Amino acid sequence: MKKDYYEVLGVSKDATDAEIKSAFRKLAKKYHPDVSKEPNAAEKFKEAQEAYAVLSDKDKRSRYDQFGHAAFDQNAGFGGDFSGFADFDASDILKDIFGAGFGFGGGSSFFSGGTRKTKRATKGPDLNVIFEMSFEEAAFGTETTLELDIMDKCQECNGHGGTGVKTCPDCGGTGYIKEQQRSILGAFITQRTCPTCDGTGETYTSKCSSCKGTGKKKVRKKIIVKVPKGVDTGDHLRVAGKGPAGENGGPNGDVYIEIKVKDHPLFRRDNADLYVTLPLTIAEAALGCKKEVPTLEDAVILTIPAGSQSGERHRIKGKGLKTPSRHSAGDLYVILKVITPNKLDRKQKKLLEDLNKTNLKTSEFSNYEKYLKR
Repeated sequence: MKKDYYEVLGVSKDATDAEIKSAFRKLAKKYHPDVSKEPNAAEKFKEAQEAYAVLSDKDKRSRYDQFGHAAFDQNAGFGGDFSGFADFDASDILKDIFGAGFGFGGGSSFFSGGTRKTKRATKGPDLNVIFEMSFEEAAFGTETTLELDIMDKCQECNGHGGTGVKTCPDCGGTGYIKEQQRSILGAFITQRTCPTCDGTGETYTSKCSSCKGTGKKKVRKKIIVKVPKGVDTGDHLRVAGKGPAGENGGPNGDVYIEIKVKDHPLFRRDNADLYVTLPLTIAEAALGCKKEVPTLEDAVILTIPAGSQSGERHRIKGKGLKTPSRHSAGDLYVILKVITPNKLDRKQKKLLEDLNKTNLKTSEFSNYEKYLKR
């Protein structure tokens, strides 16, 4: 039993012409056999065609509303070859949906014209790799060699995929294959890209055995990378023309190298500035001293004033990093950290006990004790 045409299109019985047309457009786009991969697409497309052929025609719709499918039994309209609707034309809708390559001729054949695929040279794809390097390599710059597996142009056939160019026997040089389908709208001749020549219209007498006709072959390439001073994690370097091969003689793509810098056991980086923590004993912090401070290149002597506290910061100018974005080097910041010993020998303990008997309290202690007694 045939389904109700309004139900097929998913519209109400008082739907306007525009709503009916819009519903058919959606179904045609969804179920057309040339584009749909859904099960029973051809049958659903045919149902939508039948429904639209009736409901889009004022006279036929009126008869259908009165008598249903029985209105067309006398013509065997939808039970046979749909000859009763030979004047039905949905070409504008199909062209609008699928482009100018589709059309309709009521009861006659229609050809979707096409053009041969040209061998336009295109650049190869870019390749992204991650290069992990030490803190010192990033600071001073380095030169390294990366070995990468890249699809490059086959040297045996010079990227052509074979020798002895000839016209494709399957498509006759057109680059496409024609296929005919029949429906109530007439005979449709559609086309698809020729799988033998990939739409170029040409094949080769002898396929290259090295690349199996693809024109490309995986090779291991050595790429020399020059890393400038001061690069940081997340920076990118570009090596032009060392990536995968292009299409139809196009240039190779580029290799983009993402930098990842390992942590340093002493230094922490903030753009071009460096930070290092300097441990001090209680005596060094209280009495003051001179301490040797490491930098990335050498060591410098820093004077620590008496009474220094944890967290105080001293700046050593120009001992940071040189980066690609600035001419002068950054600075080195030394952060003091007073270390309290957790193990004391007998002599050290006696000295500290004697020291504690003296008045070592500063104004901070007085303020704290005053607040407690309030």
